[in-house]
Amino acid sequence: MTNQLSGTLQKLRKQLESRTGKAIIDYNMIEDGDVVLVCCSGGKDSYTLLSMLMALQQRAPIKFKLIAMNLDQKQPGFPAEILPNYFASLGIDYRIIEADTYSIVKDKIPAGKTTCSLCSRLRRGIIYRTAKELGANKIALGHHRDDMVHTLFLNLLFGGKLKAMPPKLVTDDKAHIVIRPLAYCAESDIAKFARGMDYPLIPCNLCGSQENMQRQKVREMMQDWDRRYPGRTEAVLTALQNVVPSHLGDNALFDFRGLTLDTPVSEGDIAFDSVDYPVFSALPVQQTPACMPPVS
Repeated sequence: MTNQLSGTLQKLRKQLESRTGKAIIDYNMIEDGDVVLVCCSGGKDSYTLLSMLMALQQRAPIKFKLIAMNLDQKQPGFPAEILPNYFASLGIDYRIIEADTYSIVKDKIPAGKTTCSLCSRLRRGIIYRTAKELGANKIALGHHRDDMVHTLFLNLLFGGKLKAMPPKLVTDDKAHIVIRPLAYCAESDIAKFARGMDYPLIPCNLCGSQENMQRQKVREMMQDWDRRYPGRTEAVLTALQNVVPSHLGDNALFDFRGLTLDTPVSEGDIAFDSVDYPVFSALPVQQTPACMPPVS
């Protein structure tokens, strides 16, 4: 690796760490004394997630524990030695959980149909059980900014709901909090970082091989929009943080039936005036707040 490439990679690392730290602070994802189970699939996102959390752990004024976890789903040809060797090289506490969910998915889902729904439910149950056994109160997943935006459009276009992938949520059994520290990180930056770090990537031949999925179609749509109008994905992410219930249509969020001349609203009909919309580019890098000291 040349010095120039090393410098580029180091700059990218600082950007990703800064954005990860900002997301953690904005949503109070990690607190003093937390035990965080970091789910690692062997893909670019989870490798980057683990790297970011380990780096921030070293500088944070709070103390929290990280436990890396991989679920070996018994996919044919899965290189079972790669992740244990990688975790051991980092010196991090880790667990490898073996469960043949691959056979269950292949048996239950007809050929040509998407496997993600069943696969996700099976994985989720195993992850939650493992977190409970290890005493982890937080579960960190490697979903990034693009995943959150794509989920919004999936629900909007195919599910009839204005719902995305939240950066933080409580599990259905109320036992854990799931966090997504890469919520502000672009997939393209994560991919560049993973290539530069030369992570030992492990492909998935279940969901990763299904290019006809609706999510793939949404991905292609957003890639096209970002090519033609740079910054669209970032604009949508910003919109998720600037919701105006009075200008949607959900009676549970805003009392349209009880609307009177005295009802306070934030924008009224000026929201429909002709305005110059801002041009969004890449998320500006900000100094990480005090509880996550800046990268030196």
